[in-house]
Amino acid sequence: MKIFDLNELSIKITGLKLQGNRVVHCHGCFDLMHIGHIKYFQASKKMGDVLVVTVTPDRFVDKGPTRPVINQSLRAESIAALECVDYVAINNWPTAEETLLLLRPTYYVKGQEFEKQEDETGKFQKEFAVLKAIGAEMRFTHEIVFSSTDLLKRHFS
Repeated sequence: MKIFDLNELSIKITGLKLQGNRVVHCHGCFDLMHIGHIKYFQASKKMGDVLVVTVTPDRFVDKGPTRPVINQSLRAESIAALECVDYVAINNWPTAEETLLLLRPTYYVKGQEFEKQEDETGKFQKEFAVLKAIGAEMRFTHEIVFSSTDLLKRHFS
């Protein structure tokens, strides 16, 4: 079983880190899984020993009134089906900050689209501050970039 509640996952990750494993954490909505997500997960997994993915819960997806298209349970299940992903949990909060404090990964990985992006919401800076506080490292993948939102607008509007 790969899908855990966050508290159970926190205990599991603590044990894995005590065994010397480098835990990699990816977080996002992941609505409408596409090749960009898969490449992001594969590249992230190569950065450590264990890949943990947390999913934004339905109630906090802020991509428009018809989103998410796929509910949180099915999004978690589709991510868990990927060979490169070791554990999945549905987040309890609107952002990853509390989750980072709970899971305390070795690395927190974002896609390259976040590397040079202006952070108008302040979310990214808050996550970065948490990473600094817990001694974790921010890393970026450099894979093909897609956006579910852009794909929906371009092909279904």
